[in-house]
Amino acid sequence: MKVKVGLIQMSCVENKQQNIDKSVEKIREIAKQGAQIICLQELFSSLYFCDVEDYENFSLAESIPGKTTELFEQLAKELGVVIVASLFEKRTHGIYHNTTAVIDADGSYLGKYRKMHIPDDPAFYEKFYFTPGDLGYKVFETKYAKIGVLICWDQWYPEASRITALKGAEILFYPTAIGWDTSQDESTNKEQYNAWQTIQKSHSVANGVPVVSVNRVGYEQDGKMKFWGGSFVTNSFGSVLYQASHDKEENIVQELDLNEINEKRIHWPFLRDRRIDSYNEINQRFIEE
Repeated sequence: MKVKVGLIQMSCVENKQQNIDKSVEKIREIAKQGAQIICLQELFSSLYFCDVEDYENFSLAESIPGKTTELFEQLAKELGVVIVASLFEKRTHGIYHNTTAVIDADGSYLGKYRKMHIPDDPAFYEKFYFTPGDLGYKVFETKYAKIGVLICWDQWYPEASRITALKGAEILFYPTAIGWDTSQDESTNKEQYNAWQTIQKSHSVANGVPVVSVNRVGYEQDGKMKFWGGSFVTNSFGSVLYQASHDKEENIVQELDLNEINEKRIHWPFLRDRRIDSYNEINQRFIEE
């Protein structure tokens, strides 16, 4: 079975409605190019606001399902596409999540995944805004494929991709917002990007499934942060089929052959040879002998 995935790598502005309108336009464009499952970048409807701890930014949050998901439900049904949309969720007063909603090609809301791993670094103060996810790792059975969705910082954790793959995901999607401090040197930039791509390629190899990583692009934070784009797609053995630029908006459509999952897992039977009886210690924070 073959499926065409669509990645929308774009820059954002301060006005939320403009970002949503822009994403709708780009979804229409990429659907015309044949995309069947379309993934937007992390928190696409705003600038990356987690660069500061500002209570005013909580006003950007919305309910899920809600106004934006209803818009995408209508759009998905009209175009016959699956939409993976990353949003700032207001669950209730005082509880907020970094959440991705999945809309099927008939316009039905399939559910949401709440980001499990929440970073707290200079210019990435996500713990101020987001409660860690409590829905577990999720797989969504869409018209075109069973997909798993993880979000940005989840990328660095093999446990997250493994569990999602074990639940039946045929493709792993990672909506993302990651960039370079513009004061850094080029060698540091290269090392960081390579590490980011390598860890995700390793999830593809270890689990025998394609990875689709969608990052934003452009300068934000008064020009101090350059979101590095570089969105990419692997096959089910970690080979990069397409990589976007670091500084341009791009609509990417890439065909994936899901029959390769069975082929790779037969010839590289990592799941067969797992010693699940020996992994109890993984539940510990640190192992002290």
